[in-house]
Amino acid sequence: MILQSQADLDGMKAASKAVAEALSRTIAYAQVGMNTLDLDFFAKGCLEEYGAKSAPKVMYKFPGYTCISVGHEIAHGIPSEKRILKEGDLINVDISAELNGYFADNGCSFVLGEDLHGHSKLVEASRDILRLAIAKIKPGVKIAEFGRFIETEAKKRGFKVITNLAGHGIGRKLHESPDEILNCFNRFNFQRFKVDSTVAIETFISTHSTVAETQEDGWTLLGNRGGFTAQHEHTLIIREDGIEILTLGNGVW
Repeated sequence: MILQSQADLDGMKAASKAVAEALSRTIAYAQVGMNTLDLDFFAKGCLEEYGAKSAPKVMYKFPGYTCISVGHEIAHGIPSEKRILKEGDLINVDISAELNGYFADNGCSFVLGEDLHGHSKLVEASRDILRLAIAKIKPGVKIAEFGRFIETEAKKRGFKVITNLAGHGIGRKLHESPDEILNCFNRFNFQRFKVDSTVAIETFISTHSTVAETQEDGWTLLGNRGGFTAQHEHTLIIREDGIEILTLGNGVW
């Protein structure tokens, strides 16, 4: 979305604050022995305190209020009372919401408790690459070159990227143009970042896989070559003089 008014700015800030604080509180609430359905309902309650509604529910009738992916799952994990969180689990919580007609989106991968399986290096790489990539954004930058930067940074650290998942424009809908802010170079994408636009920028950094594949439940995404994936995401505004991260309060960094 291109911001057209103070109302647009205020609306995006309010929606972003709701998802950022919901994400931060949900991560802090997660504990060993809890099931992901309980974690999902906690996040729902956080959003409701702001009057916000789950975007996956509103837009796509997702079977949960948030996406909670555990272990080998890349994204779109369905909350379940059967999925019990364990010490050292790699967990991703992705929270997006609608508030007064505006949408915001953010996500974070983290290790629960002690890092028994050595996931921290992957999580830190995803977080750091997101920070470095966002610093590269300004009006006129080619989205394809932005993707090349993320892919190059991942390779430097010994990781891969998921090539069929992407960040996206956001505003009056959860997904708007530009709809493919990939983590890799796409020579057919000639789009550029625009001034005063709102976008959701996310990393998908992987140990082995390069493609996310939808499972039989119609939602859960697993990698084509196994391994693990970390994701981090912020909603932001692209200004003429710099980037304003609207979800900074989520504690991703």
